[in-house]
Amino acid sequence: MRFAPKTVGPVHHFLQRHPLIWICIPAALLIYFVYVSLGWNLWVSVSDWESGQLEASYGWGGFGNYAKMFSSPDFWPSLRNTLLLFCLIPLCLLLGLGLALIMDQGLRGTALFRTLILLPFALSFVVTGTVWAYMYRPTGGVLNSFLSILGVDVSAAMKAGHLMWASSNSTIMLSIIIAMVWQFSGYVAVIFLAAIKNVPVNVINAAKLDGAYMPRIYFKLIIPQLKGAMGSCITILAMYALRSFDFIVSLVGYTTSAAWTLPIWMYNEAFQNNNFAYSAAISCFLLALVLVLILPLTYWTNRRK
Repeated sequence: MRFAPKTVGPVHHFLQRHPLIWICIPAALLIYFVYVSLGWNLWVSVSDWESGQLEASYGWGGFGNYAKMFSSPDFWPSLRNTLLLFCLIPLCLLLGLGLALIMDQGLRGTALFRTLILLPFALSFVVTGTVWAYMYRPTGGVLNSFLSILGVDVSAAMKAGHLMWASSNSTIMLSIIIAMVWQFSGYVAVIFLAAIKNVPVNVINAAKLDGAYMPRIYFKLIIPQLKGAMGSCITILAMYALRSFDFIVSLVGYTTSAAWTLPIWMYNEAFQNNNFAYSAAISCFLLALVLVLILPLTYWTNRRK
């Protein structure tokens, strides 16, 4: 049976003759949606777009928005809270390493345990924040109910201002960090476990023949070879710490200024106060902060590899 020859359209024929277009199209989209957008945001931050003005204005306005940002009473608390989120990095690394060492023992049920500790990372920030918001509720929350079962007088503690968790300005950032450590520790543990499994078995067996016990093998031989995995985890955790907007908003809302980070402050100024140029200045500062913090980590990771 004979088939008619397949016809090729003019567009397909043109793309076959000019294959570089396949590269130019995504490159053009990247330039427009990333670099052009960054340039436009930078220009908005120095424009004369006044506060509360819904109609855009792109005339030159100087660096007044940046001066206003650095002198704002919300700047240092927001910057401090943003940097406080970096506390989750050493906590996740220590907890993840401990979980990885436990799973490396090959105990029964390790596969199920690995799935359970990785499950929180599969959840979205909104789901995790909502779940922990219910757990942190002073009245009827899971944590305080559990403490009541253990015999703690929760009512008296609440009257004294304790055990308020995310409802108290003094413990709100600690509550956020605990919830984020819960979400990311399993992911770090799986990364460490994969790196441990890549250590050559013959090297470990040679150390055992020399009379080394497993604790010494772990601390002297295996853990020093996890620097590459550790660098990758640090970079990823730092990026998540800087973009934890939806997590914090789902957990405590965006009106609680005690939990404001730079992204939440930026959102408030843009969409609650209509200070678009001022918000653009905050976003430019946040971008500079990301570059200052992430680029050295990326360089350190690649150098270790």
